[in-house]
This record gives sequence, structure tokens and C-alpha cells, in this order.
Amino acid sequence: MDPFSFWQVFGKELKNGTEIDMETLLIQVEELAVDVSKNIILPYFGCAHETKKKDGSLLTEIDVQAHTELIRKLTQIVDFPVLSEELTVSEQQAILNMECQSYWCIDPIDGTSNFVAGIPYWCVSIALVVEGQVKLGVVYDANRNECFSATISSATFLNRQPLQLNKPKTTITELKDCMAMIDFKRLQSIIAQKIVTNPPYRSQRSFGASALDLCWIAAERCQVYLHGHQKLWDHAAGLLILHQSEGRAETFQGDTVFKNNLEPKSVMAASNELLMSKWKAYYQEIEY
Repeated sequence: MDPFSFWQVFGKELKNGTEIDMETLLIQVEELAVDVSKNIILPYFGCAHETKKKDGSLLTEIDVQAHTELIRKLTQIVDFPVLSEELTVSEQQAILNMECQSYWCIDPIDGTSNFVAGIPYWCVSIALVVEGQVKLGVVYDANRNECFSATISSATFLNRQPLQLNKPKTTITELKDCMAMIDFKRLQSIIAQKIVTNPPYRSQRSFGASALDLCWIAAERCQVYLHGHQKLWDHAAGLLILHQSEGRAETFQGDTVFKNNLEPKSVMAASNELLMSKWKAYYQEIEY
């Protein structure tokens, strides 16, 4: 699909509300995520040289190579600017300041600390944002060869099969039966302490790659989630994948998580709506 034909179709949707078929576009982005992961990133898993950014997070030369290749290929698919974690803040803000607010949003390696340490939990995350709304999301886990994907008009897929087929047969709706993903590092200390001393769930994990975390909630491998500090490239693709699988997410204050700005967001999520309501009620009880 070339940029011109995409704009012809998408322009019709924007003006007339016509639904578009994004299947071809989704497949192209999935194939790109797999190609970059396997050919650029995976050969250096556990052996890449790292440096530290100003915020203390890790950066490798492989992040930069993946960033460059993703930008080159994505702009060939649809000629939108690419907002990447690896751009400067001023470059990121310039993209967000555009009047149309349409762009690709990528994290070349989500979970760089895991990648550097040889821990097999990291991914490539790609989202397409059109006029401020996430329309497409792809998250690829090269270690498990799992590609999670969704569009605004489709259900969630795992390796091109409906994710629903890979979910547990029994849906968990009670907190006491849940496996939780909790990023304690970025929670307020009073909340973290109360969760540790009075956990409502069966067990807890923290893995270290936000986009993949949200996909695992979508797949019901874990069922509830808390994270206190995510940027839009951390959650843009994963949130769409979660939502299209009937999972739910919002900020700790009950607001929409994805916004077209650089402000970090808290994320509370659950694998289904009933569980989300119980998770929110528990959180609200411990907040003060």
C-alpha cells in the first residue's frame, strides 16, 4: 500500500466516516517489526554495549540502529513523521505540535535493560496515530516469536490468529485469583507499602517492558496491572491491543491514558471490565 492510495482511502474515512480495511497495512507493520527484531536486534541480545541517557535509562547502539531502520521503512509504508523514544525531546514535541496530530509512535526496544542483561523479556512496539487517535498497534516479542496486533476496527491477534483462541478457557473475575503485574519502583511509597502488606491478588510479578506487559494482560497471562510512569511510546500500541481484546485501562485518576503529549501517565489495567471495576475499588480504598 503506497502513501497515496492510503491517503485516498483514509481521507474518505475522515470526511465521510467510512470504515477502512487496514488488514494490508497491519500485515506490513507486523512483518517490519519481525524483520527488525530478528535481523537487527536479536543477534545482539545480551551482548550489546550500553550507555546511559540523561534520565538514567540505558541506550545501546542497537536501539539506534533499530530506530533508524523503523523510521526508514515506516515512512515508506505511510509517509507520517515517526515519534520515537530515541528522538530528542524537542524533536518529539515538534511532531506532537503538528496540527493534524498524525504520526507513527515507536519504541525500538521496549525493555532495553532486559535486552542488555540477557533477560528474554523485551519487544518492538509500533503504533499508528491518526488525528490524535491510535488506529493500529503491533508489539513483537522476538524471544517467544509472538506478534500481538490490532487495529481500531479489529479484534486483537496473536501471530495472525484471534487472541481469544489463546486465552484461558476460564475468565478470572475475582482479585484473589489474579496474577498481578506491579511496577513498585514508580508507585507512591504509601500505596506500594499497602499493596505489599495487604495484596488482594494471588501472586505478583514485574517484568520490565511496558508494551509487552499490556499484551500479557490482554492475553490473560496476568490479569491486573499498575504502573506509575509511562510515556506515550510505552503504551500507545499495547493499550489498543488490550482494549481490542476487551481489557480495560485508565490512569490512577480515572482518566484516559493515551494523550498526545509527553507527560508521563500512570496506568491501571485489567483483563476484563468486571475485574477492572474491582481493581479500581481496591485501589481507591488504599489511596488515602
